[in-house]
Amino acid sequence: MQVGYYPGCSLESSAKEFDLSIRAIFQEMGISLKEIPDWNCCGASPAHYLNEELASALPYRNLVRAEEAGLEKVVSPCPACYSHLKHIHEEAMKDAYLAERVRTIVGKMYQGKVQSKHLLDFLKEDVGLERLKSALKTSLNGLRVVSYYGCLTRLPGVNIDDVENPVMMDEVLQALGGETINWSHKTECCGASLSITRTEIALRLVHAILESAQEKGAECIAVVCPLCQSNLDTRQGDINKKYGTQFNTPILYLSQLIGLTQNLGSNQLGLDRLVYSPTEILLKRGIIEK
Repeated sequence: MQVGYYPGCSLESSAKEFDLSIRAIFQEMGISLKEIPDWNCCGASPAHYLNEELASALPYRNLVRAEEAGLEKVVSPCPACYSHLKHIHEEAMKDAYLAERVRTIVGKMYQGKVQSKHLLDFLKEDVGLERLKSALKTSLNGLRVVSYYGCLTRLPGVNIDDVENPVMMDEVLQALGGETINWSHKTECCGASLSITRTEIALRLVHAILESAQEKGAECIAVVCPLCQSNLDTRQGDINKKYGTQFNTPILYLSQLIGLTQNLGSNQLGLDRLVYSPTEILLKRGIIEK
């Protein structure tokens, strides 16, 4: 199987471990990733503050480039990237004026032939839980995990799961032998977009998320968003100082957890790039060996 791939800016920089682990697990399952040629930033959250047409033209150009490369389906691991590609696809198909404006900016017309997928719905619907199970070489051995979706299911154009109570990540983790825990903060915002400008708000929001996970006895938190991972992982030290807590919770990408069940190494999965190491918990559960 070959599928288009749009890593986006985060996976080329601060979330390199997300990119590494995705490429590794797909290679293990015989899935070939073909990057969109000459892709550009999707605009993320800042572009629309500068220029609304630019915010539409950036993801539109990526769809044009994907279409020119013959990519009928494109996986975007970053929820913001996925949302932007999905949203402009839908808007350009129904708004002729918008379509003409972005076509003029980009210089080429998008024909609407690209299907955008997030990592979650691609794993669940295209790969399938049975194929994930068939790739297992070990199990998560009852690892107690809370699935943190953040704002994913509420982003524009996203309709892959229940908005209030998403379950796709839980289903994948259960297929891997993990024990998923129902909790109150699976869709609460972590404040990543305020992490620099209003740090005190981000600290308060992350504190509430970590506290909820701890109260439920979670051994780690699973994520599928680069901004969420960075915010939850790097802010724990500041939160411990501010609130007198002792959080030491590993924040793992879903792809890293999948890779562990495929016996992929730490370097392949980028586990050494995490601030709070999961090694002790993984050894305790017998998921890895010394």
